[in-house]
Parts: sequence; structure tokens; C-alpha cells
Amino acid sequence: MINKIKELKDQKGALIIAHYYQASEIQDLADYVGDSLGMAIFAKKTDSRIAVVCGVKFMAETFKVMNPEKKILVPDAGAGCSLADSCTPAVFAYFKSKHPDAYVMTYVNSSLEIKAMSDVICTSANAVKIARQIPSDRKIIFGPDQHLGRFVAKESGRDLILFPANCFVHTSFSAKTLYEFTKVYPEAKIIAHPECEEAILEFADFIGSTGQLLKYTKESDAQSFIVMTESGILHQMRKQCPHKTFIVGPDLSGCSCSECPHMRLNTLEKILLCLQKEQPEICVDKELAQKALIPINRMMEMGVG
Repeated sequence: MINKIKELKDQKGALIIAHYYQASEIQDLADYVGDSLGMAIFAKKTDSRIAVVCGVKFMAETFKVMNPEKKILVPDAGAGCSLADSCTPAVFAYFKSKHPDAYVMTYVNSSLEIKAMSDVICTSANAVKIARQIPSDRKIIFGPDQHLGRFVAKESGRDLILFPANCFVHTSFSAKTLYEFTKVYPEAKIIAHPECEEAILEFADFIGSTGQLLKYTKESDAQSFIVMTESGILHQMRKQCPHKTFIVGPDLSGCSCSECPHMRLNTLEKILLCLQKEQPEICVDKELAQKALIPINRMMEMGVG
């Protein structure tokens, strides 16, 4: 199946782009693997006619907005995001109406409709950097992830108005069991994604985006790490540092099984079918895309480099 996908990909001049949270066999097949910021930067550089985006729907929509002339495919059109789905346009519009003069800074994990209602988009990798650049006399609405927003407020020194939503994978980690893990693995460094709850982040030796966590594990002298984010990233960590030990953080059920069910809807079978039929294709409303592109481009100006 992998050989069939590679052959078809070459025939059609297609690229496969995958998020760190994809299954390991998809990461190994991809032309590019990265976090949301890395995928956005890659989107600006790609010159292929077709791109298969292995992640969740909002990632593919962002890719399409940044590359309107390209055919953007997804292996499974049902691969959504609970965080993005929890922030609907009607609810967000009402939330904004309560703070009419606020600058709207929105996490990339959101729908195009929400992006179009924003002043700037951010990822977990550049959110602090962008927040620091917003004029100090402006109030800032941050959404939809309240835990990332709380972390950004602390690191940037800005007072953010937080939309009350979260990622259920990152809020499933157990601080109580993590404490027990520190006794079992006393030498391990705890690394966490800022979408985790504050009780988890207080344990962390390092907090960062998936790309930043990967970089930290490569550069750190530590030999073992407890990883508090979606478990897909461990594949890259183990590939790049095979001599180090990576332990999946414990969730509320007591096990270490922090997989995003939306991300894992993508499979090799679906990638092959998607390339064969060139479906499902991501199509976006042109007017909505033009509105959403403004804050996306502003992110590229403020949050890259």
C-alpha cells in the first residue's frame, strides 16, 4: 500500500503533509511533518498542484486559503477538532460583542468563520511572540483555547479575555498520576503542551508547541522525558533520539493513551483512495477565504522569523 501511494503521488506530482499527531506510518510517508506553524510556513513554499493534508479539517482549510490555486485533499473529511467545534461563529460573535474594542487574537485551531472574525491568528509556537506585539492600550480577546490563553497571558504579561474552551485530549491528563510518575521516573524531564491545564504545567520543566518540545528533547542533556501532549509526537522524538526514553503522560483513566481520535481517522487506506479519486477535496467560500487570509497573513508577518 505504501508503494502504491508513493507511485500515485509521484504520478500526480502531489505532496503529503502530516501533523506530528498522525500515526507513525503516515509521518514516515509524508514529504513534510510538522506542527501547525510549520505546516503554515510550508504552505507558503509548496509548488505542487495537489497536496494531501493529513491532520484535521481546519489545517486543510488554512492550507487552501494560503494556496487557493492548488487542489487540497484530505484523507477523511470527518477529521474535525473538538476545540474548533466548541467555538461556533454565533457564540464567538456574542463573546466579541461584550468587548467591542478588543483586539481579537485567535488560535489556529478554529474554523475559517472564526478566523475571518479575528485580527490575527496564532499557533502555540508563536502566540506569546504575537501577544507581545499588540499595542499595550488594546484589550485582547484570546480564543478558543483557555489554557493556552492563560499560558500566553502569563508569559507575555498581557491581560487576556479568554474564551472558555479547551482540547479534550490535553485536558485528559491527570496531575495526580503525573505526580506519581515523578516518583517512578525521578530523572525524567516533564515536557508539556500549553493546551494542558495549569495543574499539569506547574509540573513541567519545559512548555512549548509540538515542534518546540521536539527541539527541546534533541538539545537537552536529559535521557528520559515524560511527554504531556498527543502521543503521535513520540514517533519523531524516538526517531531523532533513539538512545533516549520517552514516556507518554498519564491520563485521567490512569493509562497512557493520549491519542486524538480525530487525528487518527486518517489511515493509509484513506490516503490511497484520496489520491486515486482526488477526493475529498477542500473547497472554501471565496469571500470567507479572503477575510480569513488577512489575519493569517498578519500571523506570518508578526509570528514568523
